[in-house]
Amino acid sequence: MTLDAQLSICIYAKTESLVHSLSERLGGDRYICHPFTAQEPFLNFIDQHKGDIDCLVLQNTEQELGLLNSLYGQGTLLPIVIIEPRQSHNTATGENLETTAAAIPYHYHTGEVWLLTPQLEQITTAIDRAISKFLQLAPTLPPTPEAVRSLTPDSPSFLLVQQRRLADKLQERLGYMGIYYKRNPQDFFRNLSKHDKQELIRELSLEYREIILNYFDQDYPLNQLIDQMVNRAFFADLSVSQILEIHMNLIDEFTKQLKLEGRSEDILLDYRLALIDIIAHLCEMYRRSIPREDIPFEVFS
Repeated sequence: MTLDAQLSICIYAKTESLVHSLSERLGGDRYICHPFTAQEPFLNFIDQHKGDIDCLVLQNTEQELGLLNSLYGQGTLLPIVIIEPRQSHNTATGENLETTAAAIPYHYHTGEVWLLTPQLEQITTAIDRAISKFLQLAPTLPPTPEAVRSLTPDSPSFLLVQQRRLADKLQERLGYMGIYYKRNPQDFFRNLSKHDKQELIRELSLEYREIILNYFDQDYPLNQLIDQMVNRAFFADLSVSQILEIHMNLIDEFTKQLKLEGRSEDILLDYRLALIDIIAHLCEMYRRSIPREDIPFEVFS
């Protein structure tokens, strides 16, 4: 694996054994680890390399978490995993890393992921989850009161810049990984309500109808419409069979209309090209979203 295909992880923990354990678990070709046990060099490193860091891993000790306000105040937001002590009362910790922070106090931003010290074997999953949550943060981030006091009047709106940097970096380095990280499983077709499923299929059917009706029109911006439909299908994790069903329903409708008009339905055979076009585009997106052999599959979990 080349250097460009690695995730840069910055670790800070006062406990040397924890730093050693994390560095050991994140060893190998997938990560570059930068471990620190002192606050000043940790902050200096982030200041100098924040454009290259993909995720922070920080030990939660009461006297040390104030450094997050410093990062926030200087306009540095990054994905983060916070390692909680064994007896933590943080209700967001636990075996289920899908727990949200909706009603839980946070230290840095609402995309934090927490992990108990005995759960260090889940650190790679936690890092992937932290990056995913960071890319889904709202553009306007409500800061903590301490962070507000540390902001200056000319502080930039930095969240979108950091998200864009990380998404572009991931996409450039790992093909469609940046896009894949931004897919929200809650938006997947199989997880939608019955009403939302019907609405999505209705909207995609209308888009496909427009594609079919204009497929052989040289002056129509067809590629843009195809890309739009394929992107929606990809983010909804729609199957190829469901695209085929949309096509068959539309062709059945056209067939009935042609029969009523006394016309041959043979012309509809040509529109199989449109179906092949759509499926080819969608399959390519799915193909490129599959991790290469040298990238562990759990990165896409």
